[in-house]
Amino acid sequence: MRLNFDPLKKYTGILVHPSSLPGGSYCGTFGNSVKDWIQILSIYKINTWQFLPLSPTDSVGSPYSSPSSFALNPWFLDVEELTNNNFIKQSQQVKKIQLDAKNLNTFQFKVADELSKIIGNLLIDSWELQSSDKKDQFYVWCKNNSWVNDFSVFMTLKEEFNFSAWWNWPEDFKYKNKLAIEQWEKNNTKPILQRKLIQWHLDRQWLKLKRFAQIKGISLIGDLPFYVSRDSVDVWSNKSLFSISPSGELYFQSGVPPDYFSSTGQLWGTPVYLWEKHKETHFEWWKQRFKRQFELVDILRLDHFRALSGYWRIDGKAKDAVSGNWINSPGKELLNSIKDFLNVENLPIIAEDLGIINQDVIDLRRQFGLPGMKILQFAFDGNEENPYLPKNINGNNWVVYTGTHDNSTTLSWWNELDKNIKETVQKEFSLANNPSWELIKLGMKTQANLFIAPIQDILCLDDSSRINKPGTKKNNWKWKINTSLSEIKPFLRKYGELGQKYNRV
Repeated sequence: MRLNFDPLKKYTGILVHPSSLPGGSYCGTFGNSVKDWIQILSIYKINTWQFLPLSPTDSVGSPYSSPSSFALNPWFLDVEELTNNNFIKQSQQVKKIQLDAKNLNTFQFKVADELSKIIGNLLIDSWELQSSDKKDQFYVWCKNNSWVNDFSVFMTLKEEFNFSAWWNWPEDFKYKNKLAIEQWEKNNTKPILQRKLIQWHLDRQWLKLKRFAQIKGISLIGDLPFYVSRDSVDVWSNKSLFSISPSGELYFQSGVPPDYFSSTGQLWGTPVYLWEKHKETHFEWWKQRFKRQFELVDILRLDHFRALSGYWRIDGKAKDAVSGNWINSPGKELLNSIKDFLNVENLPIIAEDLGIINQDVIDLRRQFGLPGMKILQFAFDGNEENPYLPKNINGNNWVVYTGTHDNSTTLSWWNELDKNIKETVQKEFSLANNPSWELIKLGMKTQANLFIAPIQDILCLDDSSRINKPGTKKNNWKWKINTSLSEIKPFLRKYGELGQKYNRV
């Protein structure tokens, strides 16, 4: 883990998920295409690369509702690296999927899952041919990553029970009966081993890329959802830490209250934490969760940071988020505990503090010296006191974005902006000529330590290249750049040069 930012200097970064990068086995993967990407960032002095959670996705492709807080997404497994190192043999099935993927601007989850399954079978087929040294490395890794056994058992059980939620499994498995699970494991050694091997290779491939990024001076910014999915191994294996019954019934669930955007609030359906239990265990689950993340990344964006101060708790059977209560969280205790556990002076965390934020949330962020977030697309509502306006971004402990993965691209945002607001903004900021790059310039000019633009804005793309639209379940998370890295180099060069112009090293 490292945080190599000088607080007196300014930096630039790009937001793009590995799955969206060109190359790879089907979608973007942990192979040479990512290494080439990191190399280009280094050449053009773009200091940081931010991405979404690297964890497995849910059934609609979201990495924010994962079956595991510790595992990596099997879609990222790079075939070429495995073949070149004799972990698998060449496969015509794999080659066909790779060929079909060329020039795609979206990828299909079913095909990505199919490829992962094929690779898993190839790994099993070649396992007995591996050297004793490679096998020893695998066994040591499994011993040092105890989470992988529960994850592999959980996912194998899901497959056996037609991918139904764990609370719909037969009772012995729903309640995680130890003797029943142990007997079942003996009869399912091969599929469990397959999933462990996939995770080992993912971890091995990613850490090689992380070491390369460190050599090239590129900081990796990951993303951690605050809550975990109800249908996850995290909850299944640790029910006492969540507001859920042993049979899976939600006592209380998460969400946010009604606001300007929704008259009924947002109901997320994830169990809230039983904070007293977490305190009794000295936040051990959280410590291991953060430890794992900082093995993978240098800096972590913590989603829904405000819930560390207080969270909106809703009855588990509620149909909307109207009737809930604000409940205090032990955020200070938790962050101090993580800080001591990691033995760091400053936590390398970016606080996602967007929306309506109370003073207690601001105080918590400041107490731990964590940078907050500013989104330029939120700035132009005609209110001169708007906290996202560049002139109102005071101090340098901020990460400024044109937009995030949840926003429209800047080009589509501008095109859809209210006519009167657009005229007002145009008079002061002259965005009309090239809204994407003009907004990037505005962000570069701020005093914020770090400015980040989504790759879609750097490439001046519209919402046909948007990766996610909140509140919808279709056509999200599957966008992929359909040109080569060499073809987008001129845009990256321009971005890097602009950063240098505004003294972003």
